[in-house]
Formats: sequence, structure tokens, C-alpha cells
Amino acid sequence: MRKGFLFLVLALVLVVTACGNSNGNSNASESASSGASATADAGQKLPRVAFVYIGEPGDGGWTYQHDLARIELEKKYGFTATVVENVPEGADAERVFTELAQDHDLIIGTSFGYMDSMVNVASKYPKVKFLHASGYKTAENLSTYAGRAYETAYLYGVAAGKMTKNNHLGYVGAYPIPEVIYTINAFTLGAQSVNPDVSVDVVWSNTWYDPTIERQAAESLLDAGVDVLGNYQDSPAGIQAAAERGVFSIGNDSDMNKYAPDYYISNTVYNWFSYYDRNVQAIMDGTWASESYWGSLKEGLVDLAPLGKSVPQDVKELVEELKQDMIAGQIDVFGGPIYGQDGSVVKPEGEALSDDEILNMNWFVKGIKGTIPS
Repeated sequence: MRKGFLFLVLALVLVVTACGNSNGNSNASESASSGASATADAGQKLPRVAFVYIGEPGDGGWTYQHDLARIELEKKYGFTATVVENVPEGADAERVFTELAQDHDLIIGTSFGYMDSMVNVASKYPKVKFLHASGYKTAENLSTYAGRAYETAYLYGVAAGKMTKNNHLGYVGAYPIPEVIYTINAFTLGAQSVNPDVSVDVVWSNTWYDPTIERQAAESLLDAGVDVLGNYQDSPAGIQAAAERGVFSIGNDSDMNKYAPDYYISNTVYNWFSYYDRNVQAIMDGTWASESYWGSLKEGLVDLAPLGKSVPQDVKELVEELKQDMIAGQIDVFGGPIYGQDGSVVKPEGEALSDDEILNMNWFVKGIKGTIPS
């Protein structure tokens, strides 16, 4: 997911960990393009790993969370991964994945829009393993992975529903893909669970990271009178715009409290390390197999950033109670009855949306004002 521009010369960013290579070689000039080729303590060969980012890690957001996991992975195994930043989706991405596939064992693509490029390259390099974040196409050597961010969206939606004073909420969507749509729907359902009178206005930025456009989109909702604002982008522009007007807001992907501490509610954070760790170990053990993985609160892949200092204590306690109920399997975010935007029954009481229905969601729930572009 996320944006950037790639020159044909790959910008490889190396981070040499304090552990050094586990074969005892601490030479920092080891080949960047091939990653580490050290041997694990148990005599297993370490895979050569590469990460492809849509943007730059910076100090927050989607790419930042993936990069934190990459750093932790390097510390555990003692290798240096190859990192390629600012790779746009499309033809440039396919060239990058092709280049990396020639001398890596595991390639991790962290943007939804890399999907077709990764499918194409994976078919040409069957011995290389590929992990694609948030996609839905798999192959024998290509897995997909994502987090059930709708769980955490429901929880911060509860906080929004309790904290709004005029029942007018807003959400700036990134792109109209299922991941964003089901997050907005879950946010709305969470708010409605404690305040059935709320409505949610939705506008689209069509960006992952563009502070100027994202601020403009946020301001359009603030001008319309929303008093709680959700944002699904990597920049803090939306929550900063809200704070300037004394409006509470929700960020995205990593803890954004520092950008608007007086008016911050919370947001989803991703903990990717355990998933990457499992895949590296499986390659070393010879047990790796393609899968479609969707990590949850219970598994710890997704979580809520700590609720902001201005969130009332009773709201914090309610959100924590509901979080524990969700982990225990007592709350199904998309359990019926669920009504579509036009009031029709999408899922009756006693039934729930399947994973496949959630992953292909292209409709809004009742109470949302806005459209989904085709």
C-alpha cells in the first residue's frame, strides 16, 4: 500500500545489526543485493530476505510498522535484509521484484498494489518464496497476509460513538478497496453499538501518503461539522487538522498520539514481527507452505494504540472490556443483523459475514453517507 518513485538503480538500504552474522563474519561490506548468507546456530542456512516498501519508514505509519518488524527480525537471526524503498505500484515494482528474485530466498512486498507484479514474478521464480501484504491472490510460492483491522476499528468506533456530541462522525478513506471499506464499516458499527443515532460522512483522498491532499480531505469533513474524524492514511495531516479545530480524531497503522496529544483517541497498530519470524523459521525448517493469513487481536497481529489522555476513563474501561470480549470470541463485528446503506438486510440476525464476504466487501453499512467509487 503506499506511494513513491523508483529510479532504475535500486536504492538498497542496509542495516547492520549489533548481532552481526551468525557465522561469525562481521564484515559490513557483505553484498547488499544478496542479503545475508550466514548459517544459523543449528546448522541451518539463513534465507536471504528482501523487503519492498511503497514509501519510507519515517517515524510512523504503515511502512514504519513493517520496518520495525524487519529490524527485530535482523536482531533475532543476525542477518542483514535488503530494503528497497519508494517503489511505486506497476511496471517499476515488477522490475524490482524480478531483480530481487535472482538472489533472494524470501521477498516481502508491503503494498496492496504490488499484487499482480508479485504474481507474475513468483510464477517465473518458483524456488523463491513471496509474502504479499493485504492481497488476495496466492500461488504455490506466494502467500498473502493481513491483519483483522476491522476488530480494532470497531473498538475505536465505540470510543467515537461515546465521545461525539453532535452524532456527526467523519472518515477520510484512502482508496476504495475492501480493506479500507470494511474498516470504515466496522468503525461505524462500533459507534452505532453505543450510540445508534450517529452517522458517518466518508470522503476519499486516493492517497496512502500525501499530507497536502489528506489535510484538504480532512478539512472538507471538518467544514461539514464532524466532531470525531477517522483517517486511513500514513501521514498525521488529518489528525493535525482536526486538533487545530478542537476535534477528536483517529490515526492509522502506528501510534499517532504525539501528533495531536490533546485530541487523539487511538488507532490500529500492526505487529508484523511474529508473522515474519514464523515464515523465516519455516523456510529454514523446510516446512514453508503458501497460505492466506489474517491475523487478529487474539493473535496479537493487530492491536489498539493506547487511548489518548483526553479520552474519558469510563470510555477507556469500556473499550478495554470489549477488547477482551472480542479476544475471547464473544463479539463478532460483522454478526447480524447488518443493514446495507439503503436499509436492506445484508446479514440477518443469527448469521455473520464470512471471511470471504469481508475480504470482498464493496458496500457500506446503514448510517454512512458517501459513495464507493467503481
